[in-house]
Amino acid sequence: MLVFDPVFEEVELTGSAAELARLAGAVAEGAGFIGSAPVAVPDRETLAGVEVGEAHGPGVAIRLDSPRRVLVISGDPAARARFADNLAAMTAAMTDETGGGHRHVEHFPGHPYLAEGSVPLVVGVPTEGPPGG
Repeated sequence: MLVFDPVFEEVELTGSAAELARLAGAVAEGAGFIGSAPVAVPDRETLAGVEVGEAHGPGVAIRLDSPRRVLVISGDPAARARFADNLAAMTAAMTDETGGGHRHVEHFPGHPYLAEGSVPLVVGVPTEGPPGG
């Protein structure tokens, strides 16, 4: 699930551990497009997918290409590698938590890899229902 929340001006990215691992791989490689299944979320804009590309940096820029409804992640190789490692670590931590979870990725002064002006992300894994039910 990939939706833009205009109230908080952030993108919510929810996927299975395998889907988030595929995104981390594309970020590390610096190329790729990962499509998103359309979902109906009231008062939010469903996005078509995530496009990853290379840029000269510094850092990783995350922006919303509204006309195409695509989240664009680009950056220099070192920053992309740090972001990919962070995505993988977040995914592992969330899948170890009972019921899934979510993590925020947002720029702050002195951020180690995220460029100023980047769209905030809320990355999550789906919560699973109780066993047997």
